[in-house]
Amino acid sequence: MHPADPERSAHAPADRPGPGPALVVLLLAQMAIGLLTMTLCIPSMQDWPTLFGATQAHVQLTFSAYVAAYGGAQLVYGPLADRLGRKRVLMGGLLLAAVGSALAMAANGLSALVLARVLQGAGSAAGMVVGRALVQDFFTGPDRTRMMAYVGMTMGLCPPLAALIGGQMHVALGWRSNFAILLVLVMLLMLATWRFLPDIRPAAWGMASWWRQASASYAQLMGQRSFVLYALILATTSATAYTYFAGAPIVLKAYGVGPQSMGWFIMAVPVPYVLGNVLTSRLIHSYGDRRLMLWGQIGTVGGLVLMLALALAGFKSALALVVPLAIMGIGHGLLVPPTLSGAVGAVPALAGTAAAFSGTLQQFCGAVGGYWVGLVEHDGNLQLSLLMLTMAMVALLAHALLGRSGAWRD
Repeated sequence: MHPADPERSAHAPADRPGPGPALVVLLLAQMAIGLLTMTLCIPSMQDWPTLFGATQAHVQLTFSAYVAAYGGAQLVYGPLADRLGRKRVLMGGLLLAAVGSALAMAANGLSALVLARVLQGAGSAAGMVVGRALVQDFFTGPDRTRMMAYVGMTMGLCPPLAALIGGQMHVALGWRSNFAILLVLVMLLMLATWRFLPDIRPAAWGMASWWRQASASYAQLMGQRSFVLYALILATTSATAYTYFAGAPIVLKAYGVGPQSMGWFIMAVPVPYVLGNVLTSRLIHSYGDRRLMLWGQIGTVGGLVLMLALALAGFKSALALVVPLAIMGIGHGLLVPPTLSGAVGAVPALAGTAAAFSGTLQQFCGAVGGYWVGLVEHDGNLQLSLLMLTMAMVALLAHALLGRSGAWRD
């Protein structure tokens, strides 16, 4: 069966009952676990150069390798979720994440830790792909965008909470304790998935033709101009936040901020991001996707321009970092939910594949930003602000092309 075959519409969201509260919580947890795994150990990265006798660039690989694997694996999970079903793909990914967490906890060198982080990222990616696809499965129209806003709220809370917990655990019990926490959480998610997640199978593709079907699905998506531009906006916007997460340990260390306090400063982006998502959930029915995306771009670029201006003016303090990034965070909260809804809903029959590709592009751009941070000497906020603003300007260009071409998804 061709990926675009009309028979697949038999599983449209309108034909399924809405998910209950327990299933919604599980859905949110599956999408959050990847970001939690990514950020829980960020406070420890300050001490890893000394602990492992490594350069800062090598330490940054623990972040970039995770993000790259997290993104690359989504290319595989997407078509698999559309063919094999959501549940089996998710269980397999969580098992791989559990193995990666156990290996990270036992790692005796930085190279072994990087490898373990790759496995963690590859496994955690299943939760993001399946979670986004399930939003497409169960919700339609503005309700889907509203659900994406709730997803954004949940994920916005992960980095600061993870950094706070991770910093305290690092100081009290050592860096390995954070990976022990992750192992327990992943195992609990596996149990909940096995018990509560319905086995949704949107397609009936043959085993022998999987690669042909997957290639056809991606080719179909690449032919959709709206999907490509939505995915590019989403990827480069997310990359600005990832670049900050990767650069925060370096810049904040120069300001005397240690692992136990780093979480408070990591909040500069995620907490305002949650506020932006709250605004999106309230305003989406009145103003629509296009206007919220425009407001989000204004907040994102405006915050980063302010950050750059303060750096050029010679302000070298954590406050000159936090205030502009709070503005950027609100912008992200307005921009990401409608953009994500547009990307995943561009071709409804290929929701899993669309979630996979857009997620991969997000993580690839984030990995590039995270690694670049380690290659640059940081003197205050200047270099970090330039890297982040570069990513944001690419998103702004894609947004302009989306509007100019009339490729909006209504």
